Amino acid sequence: MALWWSWSTPNPRSPRAVLTRRDVLFYGETQAIDGCEVTTPARTAFDIGRRGARRLAVARLDALARATDFKADDVLGVAKCHPGSRGLRQLEAVLELVDAGAESPQESYLRLLLVEGGLPRPQTQIAVLGTDGFPIAYLDMGWLDRMVAVEYDGDQHRTDRRQYVKDIRRIEMLERMGWIIVRVVAEDRPADILRRVRAALAASSVRSLL
Repeated sequence: MALWWSWSTPNPRSPRAVLTRRDVLFYGETQAIDGCEVTTPARTAFDIGRRGARRLAVARLDALARATDFKADDVLGVAKCHPGSRGLRQLEAVLELVDAGAESPQESYLRLLLVEGGLPRPQTQIAVLGTDGFPIAYLDMGWLDRMVAVEYDGDQHRTDRRQYVKDIRRIEMLERMGWIIVRVVAEDRPADILRRVRAALAASSVRSLL
């Protein structure tokens, strides 16, 4: 994840391995943290959301939202103070897609794939409750009313044997409860992911009629 902050320096040349930009910062768009002046979460979101590829901007803003709980209205307020800035249309589109429930860029990309593939927007971090009413599992994303979930399996699920075994038992428990789980790995092709998720949702619809 890239780091974004602002500071002033008399040197017009960028430090090595650091990308710098010239921007106007208005009053209220910076804050002091540990004696360092940095941009506020809203101003940082404003800068991230209007630059670069949309999917990358969404993933970065997901992480920022998870860390700071910034509000889209505050970001749009910053945008109103900079009406001539580039990327404002992208910023507005990206803010509508932000979800603080994503726990990794891969989960952000997966959610975007589902939405852009025409599927209903999934809920993130779905809490599955036990008989006592307390959460026994959390699902990356899915549709609670359909009991269909999409889980992204990162490298830790394959390289950590204890995690691998735990995941198997967890999936078995969820399936016994009636959940349909679509597991996704990095090697899966987007078209195959969409096909499998659509099939799971279709199976859920048929099951609800029985």
